[in-house]
Amino acid sequence: MERELEGELMRGRKQRYRSSTHNRRGPGLRNKWVMELRDWIFTALIVFALMSLLNLFVFNVSTVVGKSMQPTLIEGEKLIVNKIALSFANPGRGDIVVLHDPSTGPDRKEFLVKRVIAIPGDIVEVRDHKLYVNGKLADEPYTDTEIEDPDFSELTVEAGSYFVMGDNRHAGASKDSRYFGAVPQDRIVGKAAYIWWPLSKLNAL
Repeated sequence: MERELEGELMRGRKQRYRSSTHNRRGPGLRNKWVMELRDWIFTALIVFALMSLLNLFVFNVSTVVGKSMQPTLIEGEKLIVNKIALSFANPGRGDIVVLHDPSTGPDRKEFLVKRVIAIPGDIVEVRDHKLYVNGKLADEPYTDTEIEDPDFSELTVEAGSYFVMGDNRHAGASKDSRYFGAVPQDRIVGKAAYIWWPLSKLNAL
């Protein structure tokens, strides 16, 4: 009889111990899981906010569409565009820039990638299918053919504007300042700084 009572007491103690241990662990585990989830959400929000600010003010990613910048850039390549650079220096001759398409019509795109050929005050012309800037033949190692489109006479780039062209000089291959005129600086989004994709072509521009 005494042994039975002792057994009952021991079983009761074990059950109470298990119950109290379970009660202590259950809410603790749930609270820990909730805290970890909260930390993950908070971290994700911070990362999203930082990336949004960087994308808005510092850099952007742009995809090359079309063939107007061949052979330098190939359609589908992805570029890192430095947006903050224009806050410290104006675009220079030879810079590759991303700009809002200033043209109108059904073939208008949101953005274009072009090369700055002439800066404010420069005199630019195409004579005998060759590009001249300020009366001198432009050195253009990035092209693979002479200009196949029609020549145009001298024009002076206005203050605050930039004359841009695509590196593809085959006939009709690039819609650029020969078509829509010099581009106001406030239409230029930033400088194309790097090719980052595909990785095999990772390179500074």
